[in-house]
Amino acid sequence: MSDVPPQDSRGLFMLPQAPEQAGYYVYGTPTRGKAQYAHPSMLTLLLAVEREWALTETRKFGVGNISVDGGVYFGHKSHRKGLEVDCRPVRKDGRHVPVVYDSPDYDLAATTKLIGLFRACAAAPLVIFFNDVRIPGTRRLDKHDDHFHVQF
Repeated sequence: MSDVPPQDSRGLFMLPQAPEQAGYYVYGTPTRGKAQYAHPSMLTLLLAVEREWALTETRKFGVGNISVDGGVYFGHKSHRKGLEVDCRPVRKDGRHVPVVYDSPDYDLAATTKLIGLFRACAAAPLVIFFNDVRIPGTRRLDKHDDHFHVQF
């Protein structure tokens, strides 16, 4: 049995870690979902994006850090309220490992599509940080070459 509870002290729920046939995979530190407690608005957004993505894609997208139990600091200035999530850009080969936006393994079209799904499925405006300026509506931020940051 897991030592990581599915609900944290604030009442936020952990993103499901390995649902069958899901369109996403999980990564991040700490591991085993300890940094994937999401506000209901973020959880709803992630599941909506996952459903839309899985309708047309066989590759999964990577979902990383959201928030830890209680929203305590864990190496991120943000990620305290469950309203922010880090996601990996899509790789051409579909491997579940990091990729930077200037790598030949990076899939610009698929990453643009994924970020577009986040915007289309969101119930409120989003801010998205990612250093690939070719994707409309993203903002540059230091250390965001290998993941994009979505926040309400």
